[in-house]
This record gives sequence, structure tokens and C-alpha cells, in this order.
Amino acid sequence: MNNMQFTRRILVVVVVLALLMTVLCSNLYTLQYTNGAEYAAQSVTRIAETQTVAASRGLILDRNGTVLVSNKSSYQVSLNTSQMGKDNEERCANLLALIQISREEGVEWADTLPISKEAPFTFTTENPYYTTGTDEEGNETKTLTRLGSLAVKMKWIEDPTQEPEETETAEPEEPSLWEKFLIAVGLREEPQEEEPEEPYRLPTAEELLGMMCRDFGVKGQGAVDEKAAKAAGEEVPVLNIGDMSSTDARAVAGVLFELYYRSRVSNWPLYVYAQDVSTDFITRVKEEGIQGVEIETVSVRQYNTTYAAHLLGRVASMDASEAEYYLGLDAGYTLNDKVGKEGVESAFESYLRGVPGVRTVERNEEGKIVSSTWLTDPETGETQEPEPGGNVFLTIDIELQKMVEDTLAGGLGNLKSDEVEGAACVVLDVDSGDILAAASYPTFSLETYAEDFAENSTDPLEPLYNRAFMEIYPPGSTFKMITSIAGLEEGIITPTSEINTLGIYTYWPDWPAMCWYYRQYGGHHGYINVTEAIEVSCNYFFFDVGRRLGIEVLDEYASRFGLGQKTGVELPESTGHIAGPEYSKSIGMTWYEGNILSAAIGQENTMVTPIQLANYVATLVNGGTRYSTHLLKSVKSSDFSQVEYVYEPQVLSTIDIKEENLTAVKEGMKRVVDTSSAFRNLPVEAGGKTGSAQISAATQSNAVFVAFAPYDDPQIAIAMVVEHGGSGGTLTTMVSQILTYYFTPEENQGQLPLENVLIP
Repeated sequence: MNNMQFTRRILVVVVVLALLMTVLCSNLYTLQYTNGAEYAAQSVTRIAETQTVAASRGLILDRNGTVLVSNKSSYQVSLNTSQMGKDNEERCANLLALIQISREEGVEWADTLPISKEAPFTFTTENPYYTTGTDEEGNETKTLTRLGSLAVKMKWIEDPTQEPEETETAEPEEPSLWEKFLIAVGLREEPQEEEPEEPYRLPTAEELLGMMCRDFGVKGQGAVDEKAAKAAGEEVPVLNIGDMSSTDARAVAGVLFELYYRSRVSNWPLYVYAQDVSTDFITRVKEEGIQGVEIETVSVRQYNTTYAAHLLGRVASMDASEAEYYLGLDAGYTLNDKVGKEGVESAFESYLRGVPGVRTVERNEEGKIVSSTWLTDPETGETQEPEPGGNVFLTIDIELQKMVEDTLAGGLGNLKSDEVEGAACVVLDVDSGDILAAASYPTFSLETYAEDFAENSTDPLEPLYNRAFMEIYPPGSTFKMITSIAGLEEGIITPTSEINTLGIYTYWPDWPAMCWYYRQYGGHHGYINVTEAIEVSCNYFFFDVGRRLGIEVLDEYASRFGLGQKTGVELPESTGHIAGPEYSKSIGMTWYEGNILSAAIGQENTMVTPIQLANYVATLVNGGTRYSTHLLKSVKSSDFSQVEYVYEPQVLSTIDIKEENLTAVKEGMKRVVDTSSAFRNLPVEAGGKTGSAQISAATQSNAVFVAFAPYDDPQIAIAMVVEHGGSGGTLTTMVSQILTYYFTPEENQGQLPLENVLIP
């Protein structure tokens, strides 16, 4: 290689390097000088925040896969106060504009400030500043409320949970002799006693609202300059809000209360102003150009059926007690999360909720999101995107549930009693404890729960109350099968032995007890066995068997059948109780030996729930196996690809019942059905028992009816109770309709001419 070639190459390299350096310097100049200020501003104002993103809730389906509760997309509104204005005046103007749009569009916004919405302003809770309780040693404790915590932080009040410091009051000094002389000759005034300070009191609602408006900057154009007014000795109004109306000032203060509490007292998540807003509302907000308003798409519950409201429950924001529980689970809950409030939604919350995701969001100087990144789990290396909840399959058949609810609603109006207040009906699978239907009347709508709450919560018929699981009733004559089994198994009677029933039972002369037949017709049933006694529901027969058994043995059998015990259903249920010396003592009553007579026929103090009645009958007719009742059938993954849980029947207890004894009792129940015209056209043979329980002399008895079918191979058990419905025999038409529907082939069910049933 000659020198000329080498020189040329060196020259090329130098030129290339020079060009590269020129480009680099040019870019640096652009970054630092031309656009330096802009990029610097962006680097300062760009804000990163970590957000928890809720997962879609799982579906709720019936045993056949019919979707009962699903999800739909909705819009929610949150506020970013850093983008709502440079000063309090601009921020309050934005908030008031948002509130006015909300009013016009009918949007309810979140406001928990415990002050009435309009003047005259009063507190809406008994003690808005603190709550009282007791510690483990029984000492009184005081805990600040949210309002109390913010009021102390903002120095609006002294902490009412702290004992005030005691200050020593100095005794006035005795004047000297010289001072007394000067006072006596009028050269010095006699010292005046200092007026005692008025005891400290907490502000009234109006006074506190005035403090909030002052410190939150909630004022109109005509507001008084407080500093100037005080300097001039002028009085400043308690609500110094100028030309802003007191209602508007209270509304703005309510929103700012939520925002200030989160920023000053507790690091709560972003305040959600309103949920499930309409597109008209969103359009209005955007047209007005209200700053700091953020609208997000979220998932909310959608009800695909109007039935089973008492079973399904609802989803809503957690209250204070729920927050303490859920936040303590370390399961990613935040205070803005919605949780199951009642029913299945609450009972199976852990299956339905899913796993929330976590992301980092960056905002520009205008508060708009410029980037969003899912965080990565440091242990697994997987991105933390939300995982939808599992799909919960229930044991109920929604078509049967619908039929039962419609039957109650349509049939109660045709009962002879005009005192009917409510009713309940439960249908169980006798070999598993599956709840196939559980209806409570009257009922309510989950879709319009919030709108109807005020009316429903004050309705004397209590439509929100789940009578099927929670209400307790005397079982009446439906208890007589327990007395029968106890008498048969203990050898007091046999299937063929007879008792001469005389109408009035006079074993205790001072405690005569009458059979219903004697009271109504003046006669008696004569010699009858246990099957016949069940058929005619002879009180005399069961008086005698119960007396010979004794209350301890009778109570033992009642307990074995599950009366006075919870059935195991996953929803709240009442325990009830069975009559006896122990219960009488617990309520301050004396148990007398003769009380066994009414206990043996399901009266006295025995009180049971409809679901207990149904489970007792199921236990009887399946041969003595008492299963736990339940609503959960299975759980599948969000995409239905995997089965995550399958319920296995759980045996609570067993009773050894001899075949001949069970046959004798079942035959008596079959005769009850066979002698009723209401059951004449049943597609299968069935058994049942009527019951009526006197509540008071002034009202009709509760009507009770239990049934099972088919007779030879029982599959389902039914219990129905109607408050003040009279005799249990009046329920036979409704029960027969349910049995007919259940045992009719599916393709023909829609063609059944059911009487007294509302057609939707």
C-alpha cells in the first residue's frame, strides 16, 4: 500500500467522524437548547402512580348451566384534584359544575359526610365525631370517626377521645393591709373575680360546615373577607359562602371531605365520585370541559333473572366493618372494591372475586394517561394482569325456583285467610341435601335494589327478609312423624298396635287436652294405629305416645332429625329451638310435666325454619341419613376449561330406622295425600302431612305442609309455610302444583294448566 492510498483512507475516516460529530452535536443542541425547556417541564410534571385493577367477577349459574348473574361494562367517574384548578376558587367551580350536571342527569354521587344535604343543617348520625365501645377489661373506649379524624387533623375540634388536661385554678391572693386601705379610700378598685371559662363543646353541624367551607375555599363572589371583617370588629357569618347557595356549598364540601380525608388522614385509594353513569352524562362533562374528571370503563353485575333474589344477593361497596375484615385478608382488596353483600355473592366471594391486577400509570402535565404498564411478579416473573373470578354453579334449578315463587305469589291470594303476611317454600334433593328451590314471599328486585330500598326496608311485610332460612315457626302437626318414629323405635308402640283415642286426654285430670276432632265435632277417632293416626292427625294418639316417651327422649329424636340445629346451608340461617325444660329455663319459664302433650304435636316452644322442616322430611324418607343442605354445586375456571371444586354430600348424622317402622309412617303420609282431591292427578305417588300452629287467639294459625315424592323411591322433599294461612290443608293445591311440575317431562312443563299461578 503506497502513501497516497493511506492518506485517502485517513481522510475518509476523518470526514465520516466529522459528520457523525456534527449530527451528534446538532441533536444535543436541539435537546438542550431548542426543546430543552419543554422536555424539562415534561420530566418534572410527568407523574407515575401504581393502580390496582379489579378483576371481572365470576358468573353465577344454576345446576343446569343457565346464567343467573353475569357482568356488563359500565362507566365510573373519579376525580384528580391536582388537575381541577390552580386555586380553591377554580377547583370549587369545577366541582360545582360537575355536581349540577349530576343533578340534571339524575346521577347519584358518593357522599358520606354525616351532615344533612339541605338547611337547617344537622348531623345524620348520633355521634359524628367518635364512637364508643368497651375493651377486653370492660373499660369504655372512644374511636374517632372519619369526620372526627379529619376535624382533629384540620384543627376544627379538640380530640374528643383524649382526656382534657387538668389545669390548677390559682387561689386569688389576699390583698395586703395597704392595698385594703387604698381600696377603702377609693384610690384603687377592688379586684374583680375572673369569669369562669365556658366548658368546651364540639361544633354543631352548621358550625362545622362553616369551618369546612372556610378551609376548603368553598365561597362565592359575595363572601366576606374574614381578615378584614375581624380587623374591623365585624361579625363573620357561620356559613361564609357569599352568593353560593347553602345546598351547593354543602354538596361541594361533601365531595371535598372525601378528597381531604384521603390526602390528609388515610391513604385510601382514588375517590370514586359516581358509578354506572350514562353516556349522556359523559357527553355533558366533556362538552363543559370540566378539568380533573376521569371516566373509566369498569365491570358491574347484571342480573339475568328476576327470581331467587334472596339467594343470589348483590354486590356493593364495602362498609367500615367489612373493610376491616377484607383489608385484613391480605388479598389485594382496596376500599373502593365492591364485595358480595348478601346471599351467594357474599358466601362465595372468594371464588367469584378473582385476582386483581397491578399496573404503573404515567400522566402528563395535563393529567392524561400517557403510558400504562403491567407490573411483573418478582417471584414468578409473570405480569400481574387481572385474573377473572371463577364461575359458580348452584344447586338450584332456576325454572323450578321460578315456578315455586310464582305459585306462592299467585296462590296466597286464594287462601281463605285474609291475614296472610308472608310465606316460604323449600325443595330439597333427599339423597344429597341439594337445595333445588328456596322461595320467600314477598320478594324484591335485585336490579332496582337501591331505588326500592327505602320502601322495602319500611314495608311491614319485610320483602328483604329471607323467611325460608331465617324465620322460625311452630311445626304443628308436621312434627307428629318424629313422635311416631320415636315411639316405634323405643318400643312404646308397634306398627300394628292401637290406642283407644277418647277425644279428651285425661291422664292428668288437672291438665285435660282435647283432640282437634273432639273440639270441632264432639267425637273421637276410637282405636287407631300409628299409620291411621298420621292420616287423621289424631292429637290424642300422640299425646299418649309423647307422655310415655318423656320429653328427654322426644327431644333427642327431634335433634337427630335436625330440629333446633342449623342445616349447614352456606347462607345465614336461624337455629330455632325445641321445647323442653332446658329451653323453658333459658327464657325464664317453668316446665311442667304436662307440657309434653303439646310438645308431642309440634306446639309448645318448638320453633323451626322451613329449611329445617324440609331437611327433616328428607332425612325421614331416605331412611335416616341427614345431609347438610347446600347451595354450592361446583366451581369452574373463568373460561370453563377446568373444574376447580365439586361439592361432595356431607352427612351430619344418621338415625337407624327399622324398615317396618318407616313404612308405617310413610304409609300414613301417603294416605294424607291420597285423601286430598288436590293431589288426584299427580304423575307420581307422594306422601305429605298438614300442620297448623296457633299463634294467638286473635289471629289465624300458621299453615304448614310437608311432602315427598315419589312414594316408592323418594327424590325430593318439600316444606311450605304460610303465615296466618289457617289449616295446612289449604296449601295442598300449591304443593301439588310444584310436584306436578317437577315430575312432568321437561318438554311438557310449559303446557301445564297450573291454577292461581301468575304468568309473567
